[in-house]
Amino acid sequence: MAESWNPDFWRGRRVWLSGHTGFKGSWLALWLLHWGAVVEGYALDPDQAGGPSLFDSLGIAAALSRDERADLAQADHLVMRLRAFQPEVVFHLAAQPLVTRSYREPLQTWKTNVIGTCHVLEALRQLDHPCVSVMITTDKVYDNQEWDYGYRENDPLGGHDPYSSSKAAAELAIASWRASFCGLLPHQVPNLKLVSARAGNVIGGGDWSENRIVPDAIRALIKAEPIVVRAPESTRPWQHVLEPLGGYLALAEQLQENPNLATAFNFGPERSANRPVADLVEEILSHWPGSWLDQSDPKANHEAGRLDLTTDRAFHQLGWSPRWSFEVTIAETVNWYRRFHAGEDARQLCLEQIDRYVQG
Repeated sequence: MAESWNPDFWRGRRVWLSGHTGFKGSWLALWLLHWGAVVEGYALDPDQAGGPSLFDSLGIAAALSRDERADLAQADHLVMRLRAFQPEVVFHLAAQPLVTRSYREPLQTWKTNVIGTCHVLEALRQLDHPCVSVMITTDKVYDNQEWDYGYRENDPLGGHDPYSSSKAAAELAIASWRASFCGLLPHQVPNLKLVSARAGNVIGGGDWSENRIVPDAIRALIKAEPIVVRAPESTRPWQHVLEPLGGYLALAEQLQENPNLATAFNFGPERSANRPVADLVEEILSHWPGSWLDQSDPKANHEAGRLDLTTDRAFHQLGWSPRWSFEVTIAETVNWYRRFHAGEDARQLCLEQIDRYVQG
């Protein structure tokens, strides 16, 4: 398969990354640094509520051009940092990413995911040099009808829970700023290119978030306890974290040369990786023996029962397609946790997986 990215593109390139202390952000920051990019991070302190911080475990703070700890609510500060850094590429990942937390903190979820994104968009609008910006949302932005077929990028947006709806609203904001402010008219910014990327249900080593099935499973297995499963029949497009990150990198590279790519892109696994949670747990247990308990709660807060994406646009326009099967994804993920639990270095584990993934 032809490569969908060029590592040389990133050598010395100035990249501004929001959410760099989170799970996906930590992996992306390491990958960018591994390829020689100059990276400034902008995020809150790592969330260590569920376990050790991957960002801290990777020890990459000192390798960043700047490790800025600040809130997306600080609009003036965002403008100042982007102007000072003069990024060539922006990846906006910072968010409140958890459905269950969004039920507890709906207003904060909307402030972070919608108003925070608007603050980033406004800061980008004030740059006076060429900049490619990839705005990360989620696969949950669609008006989910529990269909048996995948959602395409032009399907209606929606969202039942505060998290999903906030991300759908962020997509509307991104599309509005792109249509209104990217172009050659007097009120527009000629050198700004905006694109959104939709992916979700990423798994991989180093995720310790609360109420996510893989971190919950690993914590239970470490304690030799049964894995508690809330919704065993819910189906998700499971993908390794490196899959969408590779898509974001390919998208940024190609958008640099082709402004017609400034739209929305889905990044998801092969259709065969759309599996019920029960299948995911059973596959985990094939690599780390244990047991699981079905604790379905009919009174629990609503979460989508079935969710699937089509990635035809990414395949045809970017040459991107997923590289790791469901089985390989689970094997790589569990192997990471087992080796980390045995005392191996998180950074080395991640770099090994990045290189394996790139090599196909």
